[in-house]
Amino acid sequence: MVIEPTHAPLLSIVVPVYGVEAYLYQCLESIRADVPAGESDAVELIAVDDASPDGCGDMLRSYAAGHDSVRVVHLSSNVGLGLARNAGLDVATGRYVWFFDSDDWLPPGTIPAVLDRLRQHQPDVLMLDHLRVHEDGRREVDASSHLLRGIPAVTRLEDQPQLLRVQHTAWNKVVRRDFLEQLELRFFPGWYEDIPFSHPLLIGAEKISVLDRVCYLYRQGRQGAITSTRSGRHFDAFDQYERLLDWVARKHPDERLQAELFQLMINHYLVVVGNDDRLHPHLRRDFFQRAAEHYRRYLPTGGYPLPSGVTGLKHRLVGRGDWLAYSALRRAHRVAGRLRRSGPAAGARPASVSADEDPGRGAGAAATVRNDGLATAQRRDALAGDRLP
Repeated sequence: MVIEPTHAPLLSIVVPVYGVEAYLYQCLESIRADVPAGESDAVELIAVDDASPDGCGDMLRSYAAGHDSVRVVHLSSNVGLGLARNAGLDVATGRYVWFFDSDDWLPPGTIPAVLDRLRQHQPDVLMLDHLRVHEDGRREVDASSHLLRGIPAVTRLEDQPQLLRVQHTAWNKVVRRDFLEQLELRFFPGWYEDIPFSHPLLIGAEKISVLDRVCYLYRQGRQGAITSTRSGRHFDAFDQYERLLDWVARKHPDERLQAELFQLMINHYLVVVGNDDRLHPHLRRDFFQRAAEHYRRYLPTGGYPLPSGVTGLKHRLVGRGDWLAYSALRRAHRVAGRLRRSGPAAGARPASVSADEDPGRGAGAAATVRNDGLATAQRRDALAGDRLP
């Protein structure tokens, strides 16, 4: 049973919960304790117990019993992150909704800043900055955070196209609930559920506001997290990108937008296929070949800006479906990296780090790959470009 609030709040925070017993209290407390005095009616916290196999369900019952602003939805079977978010969205009553991951938490002062910005700008989407927090307590700036700097009070994607390259997660966006209904957006099942959800928000929004402050602390390295789990379910990314590109083709058939999303898609596939924490070695070649199929299938007619340097070379190899050359390049790159780390500068850390899910990294356009309607085999040869020595 879910108890309805007596007054519609401004903000609903939806927190799907599964297997996070060690982190759940910190998450919930960081949200509840940050609600300003006198603003309890403005924020509702909806926790969705996705049939968690640990003690999370009992923890949520106990927590909700002591806090009127917390509502709990208990699912009878595990449905996964995306569908659990939908379950929370179905009972949300706030004008805005914020999807929050249950192993992350808020820095103090976030909710007052968010409420103030929502009231001031009344955007379709409010974008937020975050920090990555490692198990040893080390905090790092995300590689895409600089794209949030210097944005006017209210903007659109066509005026600030770099916003499409900000990490494509649901938790760094607060969204007007009516706007979600207008776009007919829901989360799909499977991993990488943020892909066909997050990008359309920015594409369809007439009013985007950016809160240029750290509003979210993103836990890294947790056992059981998708980005730290080797699994064949990383192949779900292909289904999610198909859903995204189908939505764009139907709703916003713009060649420049399609080219931008195509580059981001290939960047993302390269992140996954190159990450030892995500794919078993015996799955890596199959993933690469699926990426090559998507390259040929979705290559925009007018081409797309090819990244410079090693990233651009990898794009060419995906376009050619050249697994042997890619794997040789990957091995060489890793050996060179180990040699650099063992040198005199080892231990030095950059101020900004690459995101595991940052397909916007390495976006410098040094060339343009074009699709002139060639047959698949001819196009593959035409895309070969400079070959490895």
